[in-house]
Amino acid sequence: MRKNWRVHGLRIAAFGAVGIAVAGGVTMALWNSLVPAIFRLPAVSFWQALGLLLLGRLFFGSFGRGRRPRFAKGWNSLTPEERERFRAAMTPEQRERFREGRGCGGAAPETRM
Repeated sequence: MRKNWRVHGLRIAAFGAVGIAVAGGVTMALWNSLVPAIFRLPAVSFWQALGLLLLGRLFFGSFGRGRRPRFAKGWNSLTPEERERFRAAMTPEQRERFREGRGCGGAAPETRM
């Protein structure tokens, strides 16, 4: 059984390395074919292209595979009716956490309950 996990781990690592290499190659090819001609900037190497991918990840998020919640609206964007429904659905323990600012993604609500 252990051997299967090791093989599985090696396959995941190999596919990850190939994926990173392909992403870096595609980024390098696109940059070198478009940016120097359009903006008169220099061409980039493979490692610089991987650096650009990393910078893009840091600045803009997770390459479309993020784990963002579906309910992304904040407390301040809820209507008074939605706020009341939210409050009514909470248990006393949840209300206490919400009052302390821990129950809604760490952000305290605009008004106290």
